[in-house]
This record gives sequence, C-alpha cells and structure tokens, in this order.
Amino acid sequence: MDELPIVFVAHGAPTLALDGKKGAALSEWARSFPRPDAILAVSAHWERTPVFTGAEDTRELIYDFHGFPAELYQLEYPAPGAADLAGEVRSLLSANGQRTDSAPDRGWDHGVWVPLSHMFPEADIPLLQLSLPSEAGPEAIFALGKAIAPLRRRGVLIMASGVLVHNLSTIDYREREATPQWALDFDDWLADSLVRGDHDALVGYERHAPDFHRSHPTPEHFTPLLVAAGAASVDGLRPGFPVTGFEYASLSRRCVQFG
Repeated sequence: MDELPIVFVAHGAPTLALDGKKGAALSEWARSFPRPDAILAVSAHWERTPVFTGAEDTRELIYDFHGFPAELYQLEYPAPGAADLAGEVRSLLSANGQRTDSAPDRGWDHGVWVPLSHMFPEADIPLLQLSLPSEAGPEAIFALGKAIAPLRRRGVLIMASGVLVHNLSTIDYREREATPQWALDFDDWLADSLVRGDHDALVGYERHAPDFHRSHPTPEHFTPLLVAAGAASVDGLRPGFPVTGFEYASLSRRCVQFG
C-alpha cells in the first residue's frame, strides 16, 4: 500500500470546473503521486462543529453558489462513497478524545468536486468529506489533522480545500488589475512559514500573519490548511508548492503538497 502525500488544494472560483487550461495544472499534479485508494476531504464550504462525516454513498452534488453559467449546474461527480473510511475516521478521532457526528445525507460541495473534477476526473475513487470544525478554533483544527494523519499510510489522500488569499471584495474577474502588494505579502509570509515548519505562526495566524483580515475577511478558506499542516506535522513532512500564482488579481492559486 502506497503512502500518500497530504495536500491543500486551491479550489478557486466554481468556474474552475469548466476551465481546462487552469485545471491542467491540477491534473498534472495529481498524476505525480500514487493513485489513492480513497480520498478524505475537508472543505472551506462545510463548517460544522464537532467534526461531522458526510455522505457514505454517492449523492447529488451541492451547487453552493449562484449567478454562474448554467452548464456549471449540470456537472456531476458520481464518486463512490467511503463507508469503511468513515468508520476509521470516527475511531481515530474517538481515540484522540474528539467527538464526532454524521450527516449521511450531505453531498459534496464545490470545494471538493471542483478540484477533483480535474485531479481524478473518472470519479472512481471512494470519497468522504469531513466538516471543518471552525467553532472549535485553530488549535482544534490543527489537532484534527494530527488525529487523521495515519490514514496517509493506508492509501488515503488527505485533501484540504480552500483559497489561501480570499477576499471576494477585491477580485477582478476581468483580470485587468495587478495583484495588490498586501496579497503578495501574505502569500510570501505563508510560504515562508510553511517552509520553516512554523506551526505556531500558522495556528496563531491572527497574531503573526501580515494584515490577515485583509487577505481573509473570514478565516474559513485559510483554516483547512491547518488540517493538512497538522497531519503533515506527525511525520515531519516538508511542503512543496505544485501550483502558485494568482487569478482575478487577488485570488491565490497556491497549492501545497506535504511529502
């Protein structure tokens, strides 16, 4: 059984699902590591505390956006569920003193199916989504990652999904504006903190990051990274950046691979 990396993927705007050019970077990235036996996803778009496991069988997608092209709402990603993985996750979290619950009727939101439509377009890998326990705070989110870390040695791809600079009030869909300096500064700080393995800075982002609330008026697109970083910390996995740069002026495309 192959050990899998731990990844953070920038899921971008929902229209990424229709963009073969931008999606090609995700496709190439996914081909560079072993094929997973299952995928465990944590997305910015499902916040619920304590940690909930989602659907354990194939469900209709959640199109949790509005005002986009009609064809986007016709896309499907009929991956099989991962009931056995759900049981493993609950056991691991229970052993670490973390309470769990389940939401078996909840399908996958666009933070999950948009990037996976490029990374694993056949939709044939069992998939389970966990909720992001935002109300528990950043330390608990980091601890969640540590608790599920053993799964990477069992053929499971741990995938966190968000956007590492995410201020929708500053994006330029016409892409006529340059990336603002504050976004570049935050992106640089983040990459440096990851390379140095400075978990205290990541967990204490409100104290340490430059102008955090300008890059993230709300933190839910940043904090999935803490799940990935927490999981990576168990085996001391170092980060790489398979996709970088910005789109729409200030929306980060940075993806992270640990291991």
